[in-house]
Amino acid sequence: MLNRVILIGRLTHDPELRYTASGVAVANFSIAVERPYTNAQGEREADFIRIVAWRKLAEVCANNLGKGRLVAIEGRIQVRSYENQEGERRHITEVVADDVRFLDWPKEQGKVADADLGGFDDLGTEVDDEVPF
Repeated sequence: MLNRVILIGRLTHDPELRYTASGVAVANFSIAVERPYTNAQGEREADFIRIVAWRKLAEVCANNLGKGRLVAIEGRIQVRSYENQEGERRHITEVVADDVRFLDWPKEQGKVADADLGGFDDLGTEVDDEVPF
């Protein structure tokens, strides 16, 4: 079985970073992904997709991404459910990110280059400090 998804889109809001009771970082944000065709009015529509990042990737996203930034997300689709305050069962579909690539530069030049990326490069990829030669 296979559950993999790759998306490219723009953040619709700044990532929201929080920590679980056991201290694990989790960031939530959404991206807008344009559809490859236009509607009857000649306009492009978009899908708004919820993204969840965990641990160090969550912190990197929260510290370096903001509304409007262009990103590539690789991960898996997850469907979960919960009961709301009215006792109704709700279902949420989201993408759990394994990799987030920053595809543009922040409006403030040098923000990513000057930031502490904590073992990740400016594309959100984990960096191995060991040089093999």
